[in-house]
Amino acid sequence: MYVLDAKSTSIQVTVKDGGLKLIQIQDNGTGIRKEDLEILCERFTTSKLQKFEDLASIVTYGFRGEALASISHVAHVTVTTKTADGKCAFRASYCDGRLKASPKPCAGNQGTQITVEDLFYNIATRRKALKNPSDEYSRIVEVMSRYAIHNSGVSFAVKKQGETVADVRTLPNASTLDNIRTVFGNAVSRELIEVCFEDPKFAFKMKGYISNANYSVKKCIFLLFINHRLVESSALRKAIETVYAAYLPKNTHPFLYLSLEVLPQNVDVNVHPTKHEVHFLHEDSIIESVQQHIESKLLGSNSSRTYFTQTLLPGPAITSNDFIKPSAASATLPGSSDKPYAHQMVRTDSKEQKIDAFLQPINKPQEGPPTTVSTDGRTVCQDSEMEDISDIDLLAVEEAGSSNAIIQKPLHPCNDDPSSAPASQELFYQILIYDFGNFGVLKLSSPAPLYELAMLALDSPESGWTEEDGPKEGLAEYIVDFLKTKSEMLQDYFSLGIDEVRILFKEGNLTGLPLLLENYVPALEGLPMFILRLATEVNWDEEKECFEKLCKECGMFYSIRKEYMLETEPHVSPNPGQQNQELGTDKPWKWTVEHVVSKAFRTLLLPPKHFAEDGSILQLANLPDLYKVFERC
Repeated sequence: MYVLDAKSTSIQVTVKDGGLKLIQIQDNGTGIRKEDLEILCERFTTSKLQKFEDLASIVTYGFRGEALASISHVAHVTVTTKTADGKCAFRASYCDGRLKASPKPCAGNQGTQITVEDLFYNIATRRKALKNPSDEYSRIVEVMSRYAIHNSGVSFAVKKQGETVADVRTLPNASTLDNIRTVFGNAVSRELIEVCFEDPKFAFKMKGYISNANYSVKKCIFLLFINHRLVESSALRKAIETVYAAYLPKNTHPFLYLSLEVLPQNVDVNVHPTKHEVHFLHEDSIIESVQQHIESKLLGSNSSRTYFTQTLLPGPAITSNDFIKPSAASATLPGSSDKPYAHQMVRTDSKEQKIDAFLQPINKPQEGPPTTVSTDGRTVCQDSEMEDISDIDLLAVEEAGSSNAIIQKPLHPCNDDPSSAPASQELFYQILIYDFGNFGVLKLSSPAPLYELAMLALDSPESGWTEEDGPKEGLAEYIVDFLKTKSEMLQDYFSLGIDEVRILFKEGNLTGLPLLLENYVPALEGLPMFILRLATEVNWDEEKECFEKLCKECGMFYSIRKEYMLETEPHVSPNPGQQNQELGTDKPWKWTVEHVVSKAFRTLLLPPKHFAEDGSILQLANLPDLYKVFERC
């Protein structure tokens, strides 16, 4: 596909014996200069890099020193090329990466023609490993067809040598939809939905065409281009097919053409020897965004469906009386109900289950009037329905007047697990390591003065301040001045914003925090101690220790800590309307732990070994023991 980098608008490919005898590629691009022909097939040769930094943002299809150098060692290569300002074309032959003779002038059109003959003539074992010529030709046609669909402004033509009709031919002024119609037929093109989506958060764009619910095939047709390179992504394929499973018949699949554009510095193109697969930053989040957008498109296009019916053959009419109905007596027999077959059952997703389904329910007492329980000398009203602690919170309610009641202490059984704190701390620590320098920003509604935060932390017994340490005001001013000197590094690497705007006669304010998880905001009650520990517990002189300790302090601040969860839980009013007004749109910690943090445990946490030793993670089963069980069966 180097011809596309040469700004070609017409590409013709001629093949003989599946490419073993001849592969000829001709384009009308910029051509190759005569002085470059001598090193054309040598290793590491390229004209696409101007400076060393260009390697970090590669957007081309490759270098001559990769493909041409390799092919010249296993085949006879001839190159005929002409530039726009050249008076004539030049032809050169290569063998083992070297020029056989000096280039000779000849007649030719603008562009380049590369001829590869006798592929693998000197490697018999590699030649025998190839399939028959017809299969190899089919692969060439498939690849060229997919690139023809993606490059709608370029004319592609693929044919066998000696034939006048091309197997694939697209026009230079054809659209992407026209090229899909040319390659896959009108049955596909008329059932396509255009998709276009852009996410500035993860810095990617998506466009393409997907089939609606009226079209299905036995094998999924998935054309995926990432930064204009044809690749495969099994994770993205599975995610999209999961969406289509609710719309298409069983064992059928859709047609998909997607083009993703990701920042070049976020893409790793060297994870596969043939560059058949690529990995990129925030891959799981981008796949989830693509999945949600495709699902929304399918929901909007599901207003009309096409069904095919079969005409009944002539014969006697069948009435409803011909069907035998079971009698009422047989329906009441114990053994009359048949066991449902496999096709009658409904498949469910195990990921949608909750841990509440595995907990044993508490035996509820007999129905009766509400009972009273004495707690610390106070009379507490307790209804029998409040004994199910898996669904609601246990509330110790103190009587205050005739009809008003206030909350003394809310208890959350689901969050009392002591292992949740180290597990969540390790989770956020690993997120900080993995996404280093690529965080979003949680903007504070109003800047928080660092001086006041430091004073709050020093007033807390947790800080361990004594009179021997000096006055608190002096220590607070030192913390502010010290963090201001590190503000640029904290902003660039951790999205921790600190400005120097003067508020209440003090400079230095906290403006933002790193966004580590979507829909997750840490308990801001721990913010004063976090600021204090940043200035006192981090070794800023050693780079490795500074980075490690800073990530651990951030992980501790973002972790789930029981003391802050109990204090920050909103007060509940006995009036339901008043309660909704006070709670607003803030989601309780129980919802956050269940739907945000627990989900991140499954996808982002790599548990360390010591978690299995200290009881943070409990092993339920292991594969060797399961094999022993199956061997006895």
